[in-house]
Amino acid sequence: MKKSITMLFCVFLINTIMAQKVNFEEYDLDNGLHVILHQDNTAPVVTTAVMYHVGAKDEDPERTGFAHFFEHLLFEGTENIKRGEWFKVVTSNGGKNNANTTDDRTYYYEIFPSNSLELGLWMEAERMMHPIINQIGVDTQNEVVKEEKRLRVDNSPYGSFLAEIKKKLFTKHPYRWATIGSMDHLDAATLEEFQAFNKKFYIPNNAVLVVAGDINIAETKKLIHKYYNDIPKGTPVKRGKFIEDPITEQFTGKYHDPNIQIPAILTAYRTPSMKTRDSRVLDMISSILSDGKSSRLYKKMVDDKKNSLQVGAFNVSQEDYGMYVIYGLPLGDNSTDTLLKDIDEEIVKIQTELISEKELQKLRNKFENNFVNSNSSIEGIANSLARYYMLYGDINLINNEIDIYNSITREEIKAVANKYLKTNQRLVFNYLPKEEKNK
Repeated sequence: MKKSITMLFCVFLINTIMAQKVNFEEYDLDNGLHVILHQDNTAPVVTTAVMYHVGAKDEDPERTGFAHFFEHLLFEGTENIKRGEWFKVVTSNGGKNNANTTDDRTYYYEIFPSNSLELGLWMEAERMMHPIINQIGVDTQNEVVKEEKRLRVDNSPYGSFLAEIKKKLFTKHPYRWATIGSMDHLDAATLEEFQAFNKKFYIPNNAVLVVAGDINIAETKKLIHKYYNDIPKGTPVKRGKFIEDPITEQFTGKYHDPNIQIPAILTAYRTPSMKTRDSRVLDMISSILSDGKSSRLYKKMVDDKKNSLQVGAFNVSQEDYGMYVIYGLPLGDNSTDTLLKDIDEEIVKIQTELISEKELQKLRNKFENNFVNSNSSIEGIANSLARYYMLYGDINLINNEIDIYNSITREEIKAVANKYLKTNQRLVFNYLPKEEKNK
């Protein structure tokens, strides 16, 4: 009887996962805009989204922060949406919207009741074709971005640690500056520079349009043709290649944060592109080390030794390079040197000992659960379709990336830890409280 119940549960689980398969259709308009459609009529909701292949890495080193600035600026208004009216139009029609920027791309989206599909498509077409970029909008958003930086970075405990690490890990690649950029650069920029940035990057042949949810495919195609087909194609974007020299010796850095009282020790390694298999193996290593209270670092340093207030490891996956970061905050009188020693011991264990089959299965279960959850909402599906197309060049990953994770072996985990997490290939960074001035 127990065997039958187990078998039934397994069948149910497999069917549930199989039911998560995302069907989609894709095509290109004559102006180069890539279109992806996903039909799901289970709820009367639709997401319209546009991802532009522009992020912080596409900026002039003397004008950092432009991509993030445009995330705000392109809500200012268009030729047909008055200044300050964008959000009012969305909310008055029962919708919500947002945008976000990374080093690699910028993403805008609306979620509407499905009877407002045409409105969502028109608004994103307006943003692409008719944005108003004038001095009053630039000045307004300049203050908004400065306030965001004050809140999230300047006055936030540990708010600068990632930016400071990037400065050290990258010397040639544009990943070396923070996505939010320099306020001095934004202040110095002219209106013409902002307009030129828009003309260069916010063009149909540098974008993907995703429409997902309660749609009729044929009708949606007609609306897309109506609003997007006549948007002029832009000059194709030419991107430089930036190759970093290998790190062959451990090096150090430090930063004093006036917002903290407890120091942190961080180690950071430069890692390969998110598109590589090795990057996915590093995701698994992060989970082994610090995903949950049963993870190795948490159990050893927070639970057993009680020498850490907090400890963690994470893989920052990006289009060109990644960063693997491990950090610890000491508890009480414990030193950061003690934490670094404990962290290194756990890295060595992964490099020298195979994880158990039980631990591997636990990992696979976690990643499978995360994968299913990422496809559990229309909003999440739209984001994944855009991201897999633009940054990975393979939309089918929305259905089969989990197969890559499930095929990763214990031997690969050990090999990748040895390949990338060597002490002579890392930055050791002391993130410290503000220095006290001598009396």
